[in-house]
Amino acid sequence: MSGEEGSSDRGFSSTMDRLERRLDNISCRFKEMDEAGSLLLERLQRHRQAQQDQRQAQQDHAWAALIRDSLSPDEVRLLFSYVSDTLLRCHSRVQERVPDLAPGLPTTAAILRRRLKNRRVDVAWRATLGELGLVEADAKALCGFFVTQGFQCEYERVGRTPGQQGAVESMIRRCVENQVLRDSLLRAVQVVEKGQAGVIKTAGSGKQTPSILELIKQAEGRP
Repeated sequence: MSGEEGSSDRGFSSTMDRLERRLDNISCRFKEMDEAGSLLLERLQRHRQAQQDQRQAQQDHAWAALIRDSLSPDEVRLLFSYVSDTLLRCHSRVQERVPDLAPGLPTTAAILRRRLKNRRVDVAWRATLGELGLVEADAKALCGFFVTQGFQCEYERVGRTPGQQGAVESMIRRCVENQVLRDSLLRAVQVVEKGQAGVIKTAGSGKQTPSILELIKQAEGRP
């Protein structure tokens, strides 16, 4: 091998070494950028979730305060019964639609979590709401009511009495100012009383009905 050939080989080898070092450097920078992008995305997702949780907490607090200020403990307990029965129907019907997944869906909360990752559960949930005459806004409002009132209410099935549905609906219209919560509670009453929610009718023409407290006393046999 001549001196010129040896010098050429060494020059080529040196060039390849520099190129490899540059490629390694570029690869490291891409990796750092990818890690930084992933970290930024994670922070944005946490921030977005925190904002959503804060808005939901504020709404739940407002609804809870509204209910506490407007209704008696007996009235709140009755509404809690209607909401619980409605959510229970949603839960059981979703389980019926996906029986193979039912063991992993022990509660309505479990369904709401799983539907975000499992399309079959999501489809079953949406179909169930439609079948019962409910929409997503109703589910959110009823779940919010259940959570905010559950710590102080015990579920107790109240016996149905003639005129109870009309009295309960009248009480809801009179005492619940938030339209979303009001309409959702009215639909929950319809689901329990009729099996399906329908059109939310306007307030009655003024026909006098027994108070809800009187009906609760009748149902429980209290004087």
